[in-house]
Amino acid sequence: MPLDRFRLDGRVALVTGASRGLGAGMAIALAGAGADVVLHASQRPAEATAGTIAQGTGRRAVTLTADLADRAAADRLMSEALAAFGRIDILINNAAGNFICRAEDLSPNGWDAVVGIVLNGSFYCSRAVGRHMIARGGSGAIVSILANYVWTGSAGTVHSAAAKAGVMSLTQTLAVEWARYNIRVNAVAPGPIETPGAAQQLWNTPEAVQRITESIPLKRWGKPEDVADAVTFLASDHAGFITGEILTVDGGSWLGKGPYGFVS
Repeated sequence: MPLDRFRLDGRVALVTGASRGLGAGMAIALAGAGADVVLHASQRPAEATAGTIAQGTGRRAVTLTADLADRAAADRLMSEALAAFGRIDILINNAAGNFICRAEDLSPNGWDAVVGIVLNGSFYCSRAVGRHMIARGGSGAIVSILANYVWTGSAGTVHSAAAKAGVMSLTQTLAVEWARYNIRVNAVAPGPIETPGAAQQLWNTPEAVQRITESIPLKRWGKPEDVADAVTFLASDHAGFITGEILTVDGGSWLGKGPYGFVS
């Protein structure tokens, strides 16, 4: 199959949570494949990411801010993106919030904040982009970012795990509903990834990092480009017959958790 099926020339991608970390890496990868990019951030614009895209790929990038937990703000983000480029062909639902907290200590506000961004925001953006894609005659790709603990649960992340499991179900449901419009809906579920923000917030001691590293069969943490490559593949024509799938990118870390604990 020709490599140009990985190309995204002539397409426009909207990436939420694109100011840094995984979001920035995915936006840069999509631009590297030829897409123009709308960069969303919750508060301050993702100007650094836009500059990297312009200098490194020559593609166009605009930055927009919105609180995606607010439906009206998500709709406004879509309107502003269309005003900038006239179309959206790819949506990456990446905006998220997370922190470690025991379920019994989690405040209602903490629960609402994470579920609002992750689950509600993913639906609001998918709905807005999906309506646009359907109105113009169909065709497009939506990829949502989950986490590998949607398969297993994870202590201290009840808010995030529940929200991302909801996005997994959203992904599978929309894949069935929107297949008739040739809108493919998939997700990527990363494991431990070397991003400064998440790593420092969630695993803030060398002992915790080492313990996690030893639990990964490939014995390393993922890199942002590992996730970006998976997302670019799912957004491309190479994945034209894939919809409703969750691609786990975690070095095998959610596997091998049997009762005997043997590692060769």
